[in-house]
Amino acid sequence: MKPKSKRLLAIESPIANANVMLRLLEPRGSCHVSLREKVYSGTYGKPFIVDNGRRRFLHFDFASIQSAMDVSDPGRLALAYTRKMMAFLLFKPDPRRLLLVGLGGGSLAKFCYRSLPKASLTAIEVNGDVIALRDEFGIPADDHRFRVIHADGATALARLSSRRDVILVDAYDRAGMATGLDSAAFYRVARTRLATGGVLVANLCGDRASVRARLADLQEAFEDELLTLRVRTDGNVIVFAFKGRRPVRSWQKIEKRAEELERIHRLDFPGYARRIAVDSNLPEISRGATRE
Repeated sequence: MKPKSKRLLAIESPIANANVMLRLLEPRGSCHVSLREKVYSGTYGKPFIVDNGRRRFLHFDFASIQSAMDVSDPGRLALAYTRKMMAFLLFKPDPRRLLLVGLGGGSLAKFCYRSLPKASLTAIEVNGDVIALRDEFGIPADDHRFRVIHADGATALARLSSRRDVILVDAYDRAGMATGLDSAAFYRVARTRLATGGVLVANLCGDRASVRARLADLQEAFEDELLTLRVRTDGNVIVFAFKGRRPVRSWQKIEKRAEELERIHRLDFPGYARRIAVDSNLPEISRGATRE
């Protein structure tokens, strides 16, 4: 049985003519003024929604956006970094078993559920309040293909009994990458949970030092069998880490596959392939511009 959705408390923004509503996991009758002050001062302790009628955003604070959804097209990947994470399809075009570490607003979960009908998906999310907001972002209910597990990502990954074709890691809170996911030890465990030829996709963001540190962890855990894709709009780096050799020799096949994937999924896979070649310093591969 699907759990009953929690009713959210809607609070108008104090900014005149902003046409923005804050939506909080709070009971009716709560003090709007006090809650608004906590949200805008960064002391509110729960995830919350900012809704302007066109887009719906998930926040832990106003320093960064955790997730975004176009209300008129909930299945579209609204943020550039999520679109580029889907570039794993260049290397695994028909994955059957996917694991998502971090649910957030469910952008990747929704897209994979809709676009990969033969795949089964499991999402691990440590924050129960994030899971409580799943209906607000149109995240599918659990069924035979999809389920959400409320658990610590590192612990749940270590306990997996089956291998996965793709593991997507995008788990951040207000302090940065979720605890336990920011080490070479975590990535070494993740590598063991990949099927032969599997790929781990990691979204790295934050200051340059932290991104470099996580990249070094991935290089150690995956024996430098990596490809990278930068997100120029916000500075994120998407890393594709392979259990096996990175697929450089077959790049012409990958570029041909990119054209087919673009027709199917309406994402700029040819541009992603070219940009991966540039960002990963593959001089023998064709280069060109890419759209975000």
